Amino acid sequence: MGRWEPDTPGRLARAALDLYRERGYEQTTVAEIAGRAGLTERTFFRHYADKREVLFAGSATLQETFVTAVAGAPADAGPLRAVAAGLDAAAELFTDRRDFARKRQAVIMANANLLERELIKLAALSAAVSAALRDRGVPEPAATVTAEAGIAVFKVGFERWVAAEETRGLPELMRGTLDALGDVVTGGS
Repeated sequence: MGRWEPDTPGRLARAALDLYRERGYEQTTVAEIAGRAGLTERTFFRHYADKREVLFAGSATLQETFVTAVAGAPADAGPLRAVAAGLDAAAELFTDRRDFARKRQAVIMANANLLERELIKLAALSAAVSAALRDRGVPEPAATVTAEAGIAVFKVGFERWVAAEETRGLPELMRGTLDALGDVVTGGS
């Protein structure tokens, strides 16, 4: 093994993504990921439970950031404005990560099990946002409907952002997608 280098989780994630793209997710082993990163399998398992979690390690941070922003929105903010605060905060997490996100999305879209895990992550995020809205006094079903709409905005904005031809930033795409939802709800386009 080579000498110690910083950012072990990042090195493992980059190695995993490269291998998943080269060989496919199913054909890649933890030993190969660790070897590509210049680390041991034992080191891999100190950072990730399995090779799938390399792709989903940021889920808890995303959820915490989104929910904290919803909870911290101004007291007079309506449910959609509170969710917009969550979208803005979530978008900031991805600053300077478009290349990694594009690669990650391609791997996930190519594997049904990973896509299922991604959808489970988004469902958990929606449930957490819904709970944060209820904590703000938003009644049901408005809390759940608003949370689901917010996660749909996140998903659509994110998918647009990782598209190969897209150059706009994630915050701009999130706001544009939210505006499009507002237009539909108010009877516009």
